[in-house]
Amino acid sequence: MIVRAGKEWYSEELPEFFLPCIRKWFYSRFKALTPAQRYSFKLIHAKKNVLITSPTGSGKTLAAFLSIINELFLLAERNELEDKIYCIYISPLRALDNDVHRNLQVPLKEIREMYGKELPEIRVGLRTGDVLPSEKSRQLKKPPHILITTPESIAIMLNAPKFAEALKDVKWVIVDEIHELASSKRGVHLSLSLERLVEMCGREFVRIGLGATLHPLEEAARFLVGNRRECYIVDVSWEKEYDLKVVCPVRNLILADETEVSEALYKKLYSFIKSHRTTLIFTNTRSATEKVVYNLREKFFKKNPEVVEAHHGSLSREIRLDVEERLKKGKLKAVVCSTSLELGVDIGYVDLVVQISSPKSVTRAVQRIGRSGRGIEEKAKGRIIVLDKDDLLECSVMLKCAKERKLDRFKIPKNCLDVLCQHIVGMALNKRWKIEEAYRVVKRSYCYRDLSYEDFLSVLYYLAGRYVSLEDQRIYAKIWLDEEKKEFGRRGKYTRVIYYLNLGTIPDEVKVDVYSLPSRKYVGSIEEEFLERLRKGDIFVLGGKLYRFLYARAMRCFVEPVKEASPTIPSWFSEMLPLSFDLAREVRKAREVIAEVVKSCGKTRAVKFVRENFPVDLNVARSIVEYISRQMEVLYVPRENEILVEKTYGIRGENVVVFHALYGRKVNDALSRAVASLVSDDIDYDVGITISDNGFTLILPEFVDHTSMNFSSYLYKLCESDIERLLKENVRRTELMKRRFRHCAARSFLVLRNYKGHKISVAKQQINAQIILKVVERLENFPVLKETYREILYDVMDLENAKRVLNELKEGKISVVEMCSDIPSPFAHGLIVLADSDIVSMKDRR
Repeated sequence: MIVRAGKEWYSEELPEFFLPCIRKWFYSRFKALTPAQRYSFKLIHAKKNVLITSPTGSGKTLAAFLSIINELFLLAERNELEDKIYCIYISPLRALDNDVHRNLQVPLKEIREMYGKELPEIRVGLRTGDVLPSEKSRQLKKPPHILITTPESIAIMLNAPKFAEALKDVKWVIVDEIHELASSKRGVHLSLSLERLVEMCGREFVRIGLGATLHPLEEAARFLVGNRRECYIVDVSWEKEYDLKVVCPVRNLILADETEVSEALYKKLYSFIKSHRTTLIFTNTRSATEKVVYNLREKFFKKNPEVVEAHHGSLSREIRLDVEERLKKGKLKAVVCSTSLELGVDIGYVDLVVQISSPKSVTRAVQRIGRSGRGIEEKAKGRIIVLDKDDLLECSVMLKCAKERKLDRFKIPKNCLDVLCQHIVGMALNKRWKIEEAYRVVKRSYCYRDLSYEDFLSVLYYLAGRYVSLEDQRIYAKIWLDEEKKEFGRRGKYTRVIYYLNLGTIPDEVKVDVYSLPSRKYVGSIEEEFLERLRKGDIFVLGGKLYRFLYARAMRCFVEPVKEASPTIPSWFSEMLPLSFDLAREVRKAREVIAEVVKSCGKTRAVKFVRENFPVDLNVARSIVEYISRQMEVLYVPRENEILVEKTYGIRGENVVVFHALYGRKVNDALSRAVASLVSDDIDYDVGITISDNGFTLILPEFVDHTSMNFSSYLYKLCESDIERLLKENVRRTELMKRRFRHCAARSFLVLRNYKGHKISVAKQQINAQIILKVVERLENFPVLKETYREILYDVMDLENAKRVLNELKEGKISVVEMCSDIPSPFAHGLIVLADSDIVSMKDRR
């Protein structure tokens, strides 16, 4: 049962159950309780499961900890504080672990001093992959009362025979940054760890979830507490005020040239930095972050470049910590980052957040902008600078939704069989299990509530070595399985070592070297995630030159140089965040409404309408109206429930069909592959594809008269087809399949990342995975292969919403309009030059 916390849990003052020393300490530090604390203290004291959602800096960490600290001090006072772990705090961020560790030590020390009498010390310990073995053995002798750790480390601790004993009396588990965990396999992994911990303790513990921006909250609460448990939601996420605006650096983005836009961007950034104490600037890619820092220093901060810094995951930990420390102390004027400062690391006082280009979701915009303003009492101030025509309306609608408190829905991965493999091995190491009993434990996790018994058994059969053909690949059983007694357990002395050394859900990623054929000359490197997107024949830019993708072997990519061609994949594609399906729908609605206003009242009135209804400056309003007006003059503006198919020509005169389908890139990835597959079968030629959030294009050969073809028929044909089967056939031989199979195989212990302490290179893992893939494709219902397809179709793509679009098409709720144009319409232009364009440095465009 999920319940919203009501007035009965509310208290203006610190409740009377708090010890005098804690009350004294609290009021010496804070004037009053924050909204998050007013509800949470009583709930946690009453041993209720709680999900607290509130903005950054609103005291939610203290809301979670203070009632627990009070309980521990009461135990210490009665001399009942034992050497065991009472509370576990889990965060996906190691940097946040260090922050919390530091921030807990101070109040504990100060409260003890205020108590006035000698008290046993309440210990706080840190246990992550970075903690030294000496510290771990110290914790064995004297376990910390509060343990701070990560999702991966908790899974290891469950199987550490000696340390697991200290976990058996856990009373509270705090899960921080729950919005970051719930939508990934790390969260799925954690949800199973928590169910195993309940089993080990033999009773329930209190679960406390902390998050900043979450929707729907009920779903997040279920993720936290698992199936059929009670949870109270404390929702004070909108207590903070927001000052939001979309700005355009030039008078009219549609009429401005690229050099003008680029120059204006840096002038605008400088004016923001100059008029604020500390500015946090978000870009969407790491390369853009470096570019912005370089240009700001060159143009405006040549004398003191050290006041503007970059912060992203490719920088060393030391550099990142130094930037965070200087930011906290107010020594920096601006920090530019991609995603690394989006989550709750304490960054001190920031009075403005600037986002360059669209952050692609309302939730992410609110999360990032919420980093500004001191605590809950100060306004969060955010500005989005738009540099791209398609971002104009997208960002305006995004901030309108933020003002109306409409967030995007997050999605929890379901029934991940690779993560299940890890936990079955872990469970088998602990004891002998009845199959039914283990199945019940797994199904208590919200992520596995719909897991079929057949899929559960298929995982047991794989781990027990029932697939004989795998033994030829030297893949041996990790558990024993007795089908008569319906039991399973541990097998072999190396299984424990395999479990410890190969645990976790984050795949090993490295750069892929690119070689040009026939010379086999090294030309550079690309991200593995970029390689996943390449299909045979795709053209991309590397080092300013064009190359056609031929094939890949392990971590080597082979290409051939090409002279005259359009790239099909942009260089930044793998780094860009996809537009959410919910926001895409809002953008379609707004576009239709503005087009109607332009048509009935003219451009001047439309500009006024946009300014009155969206949080934008005059430049943005003018540019939106200009963009929509031009599309109306040249072709047609599709309505909210229409897909416009435009048959036109590319930059070099090639035959191009543009599907104006504003559904977000994940949905368009699925739709484009399926449509291209049907068209390719018809014309007996491999069709090229480019995709974006706003639609997708098919690039057809010269011998086809695309203007006379009926492309809407392919969409309607898809409605009657099995799109899942079609997509499985489409991705079967792609790099995406090969790479994702390796990731799932590594999580399932089918391919090892580490064997007997020796790290296995990613190239070797990839070769092994490709050999095994050929073998398992012949096996029926093999769990790792099944999970690979699930991950590609439902996590990488968004097949769920693609099916929704096709159903609406079938029911007549969506219609298709087909038109021809000699030159691409303004809306099509962005898709056609997509791969030639660069997000920040627009003057790099051809």
